[in-house]
Amino acid sequence: MSEFKVKFRGVRGSYPIAKREYLNYGGNTSCVEVRVGGHLIVLDAGTGLIDVGNELLRDYIASGVKPEERTPVKATVLLSHIHLDHIQGFTFFRPLHIPSTILNVFGNVNYNETLSDELAGLLFGKSFPLDLGDIAGNLNIHDINETEAIILRHGESSIIRRIEKEEDLNVGEDDVLITCYRSYAHPQEGVFIYKISYKGKSLVYATDKESYHGGDKKLTNFARGCNLLIHDAQYTTEDYLNPYTPKQGYGHSTFEMAIESQNQASAEKLVFFHFDPEYDDEKLDSIKEQYKPVADKAILAYEGLEINLL
Repeated sequence: MSEFKVKFRGVRGSYPIAKREYLNYGGNTSCVEVRVGGHLIVLDAGTGLIDVGNELLRDYIASGVKPEERTPVKATVLLSHIHLDHIQGFTFFRPLHIPSTILNVFGNVNYNETLSDELAGLLFGKSFPLDLGDIAGNLNIHDINETEAIILRHGESSIIRRIEKEEDLNVGEDDVLITCYRSYAHPQEGVFIYKISYKGKSLVYATDKESYHGGDKKLTNFARGCNLLIHDAQYTTEDYLNPYTPKQGYGHSTFEMAIESQNQASAEKLVFFHFDPEYDDEKLDSIKEQYKPVADKAILAYEGLEINLL
């Protein structure tokens, strides 16, 4: 199936918020749904993942009368890092409790731990009624690094290949290619930046990263010419440089930093993402107005925003 559709499910950073002043942009934390080449890919597992799971469960039940007749839920989750606002929807992803579900989770923590052990300690056991081993579905947690690529082929599970030369990866015309690198512009262990490529189109997901003076050259090279750049924009420049509560070193960018990254990478379209939870609809509307002159190239994310890259 030739499709490359992106849907924003959670666009907040730090923590979720539920107030009427936040209804236009939404209060869920980081989660972006990507349906590409017949595959479901989810970027981060913040509280936005909960609604994804609820919809998948409804589709699963509607697909057949008996469990053995139903179409299993299959998804790939790419974790940028394991700060709570990026994983706190994971335990409430309801398809995990269906035996036929296949969920492949990719990410990386550090050289001394495994992603599986870290998720088990943070999300299960003492902090949840179930242990990681109690999950009924087929949960496969993989550690990857920037020397590896993930290839999704029609009707097959994920294939991990070591990158020597990208042209030698044997990526077919209908395959989905996922590459990544670790940015250390976010405490404590850095953050993974992902690129999803399909049929000549590409999406780059660059959340939770602070930019540098003169721009981030590594991101520029990684994202060069991409069709969609989803970039951290947690703070306004005013808040970032506030003399009383400065945000420098927090690992997050400003809207201007995101614009600079787009320009340097020649990205076709930019979506500002991962907003500070103190920014209500009125605040974000005022920011939106500020960037109205470039609205054809740069827009603010909101829950339910859909972008089709094909």
